Amino acid sequence: MSAALTSGAASLPLPGPPNLARAVRARQAGAVPGLRYRQVAPADPAKAAEIDRRLEAWARRHELFPRAWKGDFAGFQFGRAVVLQHPAAADLERLTVAGQLLLAENIVDNCYCEEDEGRGGAHRGLGGRLITAQSALDPFHGPPALQEEWARGVQADGPLRSYHWAVKDYAVVATPSQVDRFVHDIARLHLGYVAEAAWAETRYTPRVWEYLVMRQFNNFRPCLSIVDAVDGYELPEAVYARPEIQRITALAGNATTIVNDLYSFTKELANDPTHLNLPQVVAANERCGLKAAYLRSVEIHNEIMAAFEEESALLSATSPLVERYARGLSDWVAGNHEWHATNTHRYHLPDYW
Repeated sequence: MSAALTSGAASLPLPGPPNLARAVRARQAGAVPGLRYRQVAPADPAKAAEIDRRLEAWARRHELFPRAWKGDFAGFQFGRAVVLQHPAAADLERLTVAGQLLLAENIVDNCYCEEDEGRGGAHRGLGGRLITAQSALDPFHGPPALQEEWARGVQADGPLRSYHWAVKDYAVVATPSQVDRFVHDIARLHLGYVAEAAWAETRYTPRVWEYLVMRQFNNFRPCLSIVDAVDGYELPEAVYARPEIQRITALAGNATTIVNDLYSFTKELANDPTHLNLPQVVAANERCGLKAAYLRSVEIHNEIMAAFEEESALLSATSPLVERYARGLSDWVAGNHEWHATNTHRYHLPDYW
């Protein structure tokens, strides 16, 4: 991707990355200053280790890891992530399934989408790979001989196997409605992946609102919308589908996705100085430096987070079941922030304060 990208009719050069060495020296860990978030208790290390053990055994059993992933599993801290994100989980089995879904989503993203990871991902032709990936969750129905050929194709590919076996295990603990919800949220995620890849191919820098629209699809929603299943109950489909419930679900996903943009900022730009994230897009559109753009991105996050908290509180007063679901969303957002803020293996903040 070229350093000079286009937004509409205008050519807006993307700024270069921050001084990464100085950033690492200055801020090894901790929360982004000024960021709106809720503090949570640290994850139980024994529980996190047990989830990691189960996840790694599951992934090895189904041969899900590409060879290039040696050593990366422990650094990602999947077990600690899901323990933080689902503090009210009904049992270890449901936490393990949440970890399987999270791991599968990361395998597909890294192997199919990310060109800079060295694992075979590419922007070109991504839509074709993702429609096959979607079929690993939403099975193909056709002539028996072709269904058998499709099934062999799914089992022949690690990312496809990861989706297949993860959703199979999820279906054991979730209702058919909850599984269908997850499958549709993954379709939303894939649509976001395709949009991001298309912009990379065409060297297009989106407007800020366009970027945030893309991130509403390319975000953590599949993880958030399983909170009721992991906690051992079901928010009925007729309630889940209500516009106000959809809105708080989207706000939660959008807030935590911007958190990812902020914490992964230096990591992404070290790998690719033209990588799109919210500070980069703000800088290009507002023709300002990365520091000003980063701080503005914190403000955008805080506006979204405030709306989520305020609207969730109002909805929670209408129904104990809605209150439980809204609390699950809030727990996931807070736990995911804690995972980002304390995962020094992956993230370091820029020296902007």
